[in-house]
Amino acid sequence: MNKEILENISVLYVEDEKDVREFTAKLLGSLVKKVYSAENGLDGLEQFKENKETIDLIVSDINMPKMDGLEMCAHIKEINKEIPIVITSAHNDPSFLKKAINVGVSTYAMKPIDLYQLVESMIKAIEPIYLKRKLEKLNISLETRVDNEIEKIKSILDAQDNIILLSNKRIIKNVNKSFLEFFKVNSIEEFRKLSDNIFDYFIEDYGFISKETLKGQECYYQYIKSLKEVDRVVKIKNSQDEIKIFTINVDNYDDINDFYVISLTDITQLKEKSNLLEYQASHDNLTGLFNRNKFKSLFGKEIRRGIRYSSQLSLVLFDIDFFKVVNDTYGHQVGDEVLKEMAIIITQSVREHDTVVRWGGEEFLILLPETQLEGARIVAEKIRSRICKKQLTKNNLNITASFGVTVMQEKDTEDSFIARADEALYEAKKSGRNKVVTI
Repeated sequence: MNKEILENISVLYVEDEKDVREFTAKLLGSLVKKVYSAENGLDGLEQFKENKETIDLIVSDINMPKMDGLEMCAHIKEINKEIPIVITSAHNDPSFLKKAINVGVSTYAMKPIDLYQLVESMIKAIEPIYLKRKLEKLNISLETRVDNEIEKIKSILDAQDNIILLSNKRIIKNVNKSFLEFFKVNSIEEFRKLSDNIFDYFIEDYGFISKETLKGQECYYQYIKSLKEVDRVVKIKNSQDEIKIFTINVDNYDDINDFYVISLTDITQLKEKSNLLEYQASHDNLTGLFNRNKFKSLFGKEIRRGIRYSSQLSLVLFDIDFFKVVNDTYGHQVGDEVLKEMAIIITQSVREHDTVVRWGGEEFLILLPETQLEGARIVAEKIRSRICKKQLTKNNLNITASFGVTVMQEKDTEDSFIARADEALYEAKKSGRNKVVTI
């Protein structure tokens, strides 16, 4: 079935590296009906416009001159919103993956290109479109002829990696093998004993379609079909509590009888990779605390909130006393353990809405919204005392820290606010360390 799919499609392949483009295009040319190749996004867009009636699938790199791959794909989606897209990239930037999801990319293959993975991604992306064409060629009336054509439909459905189901407005009529495998049932009859629809399995979560979202709609499938592609995303949990994320595509082939073909494409890995990269971009790898990049975005929000509600914003800046001695004496591995244990002490000593940042090296920062100077001093003193009393790491080290505390003033900028806390920290170290100084 996969061979049949590939032999009947034409592919637009866009890649700016000449050697990679020529080599991959030649290999793809031996598998698909036709390959159109382009050296950048602008060239790819022009080729699509000239051959839009024959191109079935886009395979594109992201980072290219003149026009990048995602911008090209966005323009192509304006021309043909149903065209499936596979991106190839070595990028680990979460913004690229998030934008790819928003543009409507079907799936991806990481660079350097593994031809087997690329072909699998292409098949996964084109399957729903191919299925639709196949069913249209069979010219099946899904209501009146489903019994006669059931074996034909079943053979087509079971060949798909995507989850496929056929349903009218009320109940599911048929499903493919991938559906049965995901829901851990042996037949559609067994599934119907649990539920006669798939909506009961949609998990309610921000940004995902749920049964709550669908309340009040006359036909759930018709409503989902009307949504933008980027909004047709669901999170589904099966009977074994396995959770996956899918894009959902809905087509109806018989308006009179209201029959629908629903295709669920698994994008769990794409979504998880996007979430992981977003986490890595905002958190310190060693301690799990926020990093400076995240602080900058949170700081602006807290300033605006403080102005809006006339509430005070305090800052605690502190670092570990004689931390270089720890590294020189016990090694950097023990030093890293000290930093991780310090992070635990800090997070256990603050409120949930306080912001804790590893500022750099052995230096930490705490942003305390709706907190006056005296309240911030008390928090700092509590952390200082806990650090003093606890022996850290398996080496039972006695560690101390020095603290600078300040409160936001009317004309403060981020730099002046932090500089004042740093001045207080310097005074704490200068006057003997292991103390809290306010300014």
